[in-house]
Amino acid sequence: MPETTNARGLDHLVIGVADLDATGAIYEKLGFRVGARNRHPWGTENRIVQFPGAFLELITVGDATLIPPHAPRRFSFGAFVRDALARGEGMSMLVLESRDAAGDAVGFRNDGIGDFEPFFFERQARRPDGTEVRVAFSLAFADNPAAPECGFFLCQQHEPQNFWNPAFQQHQNGASGLSAVFLVAREPAAQRAFLSTFSGAGSFATAEAGLRLPLPRGRLEVLTAGAAEVMLDDEIREPRTHFAGFAVTVPDLDIVRARLAECDIACRLEGARLVVPASAASGCAIVFELG
Repeated sequence: MPETTNARGLDHLVIGVADLDATGAIYEKLGFRVGARNRHPWGTENRIVQFPGAFLELITVGDATLIPPHAPRRFSFGAFVRDALARGEGMSMLVLESRDAAGDAVGFRNDGIGDFEPFFFERQARRPDGTEVRVAFSLAFADNPAAPECGFFLCQQHEPQNFWNPAFQQHQNGASGLSAVFLVAREPAAQRAFLSTFSGAGSFATAEAGLRLPLPRGRLEVLTAGAAEVMLDDEIREPRTHFAGFAVTVPDLDIVRARLAECDIACRLEGARLVVPASAASGCAIVFELG
């Protein structure tokens, strides 16, 4: 398959949790380095797990009174997180990288997958040595009617030198990168057109009759409920379209498995993959794979 020059890599995943510090402790037991709590002016609070070029955003609602409502051409990030958490914990939003969020928003409008104004925000971040630096982002939101409970947007970093930090990317489990995202859909083929346009990447059918989209950083897999149950070790009670989990690359599965056993965290080793089910990780399955 020929490479697509405008394909977008994984940027980050938004994972809603009821208790930010409790989930942070779970991720630390899993061997991840979890950042300090950050607060957003629109009512949400997060903690970040960073990898080279991509990160996990563990997020919760801190002050619901600050959350703005959705409005014409205005996507309320806080309202989406709140409503997703009302349905349950777990990943609710997929974010890909952008080099020009304003241009991408126009492109989404022209392609018919979203008509939202780009959203800009900035905050202070703290380096490992304690000094504060500015980080800033512009977001371009898309809309996928075939997956109403799933959020999709692009993120442009305006101060990447202040955000990405190798010191934050050193994890005790050896995780070296965010390698995959898993989306469960009743009819994976119904996601093809939107995901191809949103990601800028081609797609092809997998052996499980799902979809796999290779990206410049990581991949997106769309699975049937049956395939997700087999792969991710969790019963899919409702055949709704939703994000089920993600994968990270590690150099040694035995080391990770020993750590999880010591911490009494459920997992299953199958070939070159170690699966922690969503029931053991705040509603979001985690797959460790060799790489």
